[in-house]
Amino acid sequence: MWRRSALAVLYAGVALAAEPKYKLGRAATAEDIAAVDISVLADGRGLPAGSGTAAQGKDLYFRRCSKCHGAEGQGREEGGPLVGGKGTLTTAKPLKTVGSFWPQATTLFDYIRRAMPFDRPGTFSNEQVYQATAQVLFLNGLIGENDVMDAKTLPKVAMPNRDGFVKDPRPKVK
Repeated sequence: MWRRSALAVLYAGVALAAEPKYKLGRAATAEDIAAVDISVLADGRGLPAGSGTAAQGKDLYFRRCSKCHGAEGQGREEGGPLVGGKGTLTTAKPLKTVGSFWPQATTLFDYIRRAMPFDRPGTFSNEQVYQATAQVLFLNGLIGENDVMDAKTLPKVAMPNRDGFVKDPRPKVK
C-alpha cells in the first residue's frame, strides 16, 4: 500500500513540476545539451577535435593516473590493472584489461573523458584525454609512442578482443 502512495506522490510531483505556472527550472538550451552530449560511439562518431600521443601523455599519466594504476599500468590497490591479461580470457582466471578485453579504443577515450581523473572526473581537456588514451594504448603495445590519436586514427586501432563480443542481431530502429 505504501508503494502506491509513494508512486502517487512522485507522479503528482512530476506533474506539478511540469506546469509552467510554478516557474520551476527552465528549458534546456542548445549549449546546455551540448555540454553533456559527449557520447562516443564505437566507430568514432562523437569524438571531439584534438589529438595526442603517448609521448605527450607520459607525464600526464605519471601525475594523474599512476597513483591508482601503477607506473606501467600494472594496477595497484587503488585501481585495477590497465595492461596484461592477453590470452587469459578463456582461462579460469581471466584478467580483463584494456589490452585484453576492451573491444574498441574509442570506448577507452569515452571512459577516460567521463570518469577520470578519479578525484575530478570530466576535468581533462580533449587533448589530455587523447594523450591519456594514447599512453594506455602504448603501455599495452597497441600503438607506437609517437602515433597520433585523434578522431580519425583512434577508431582504427585494432584492439586484441575486437571480435570477442557477440554482435547484436536485432535490426537497427530509428
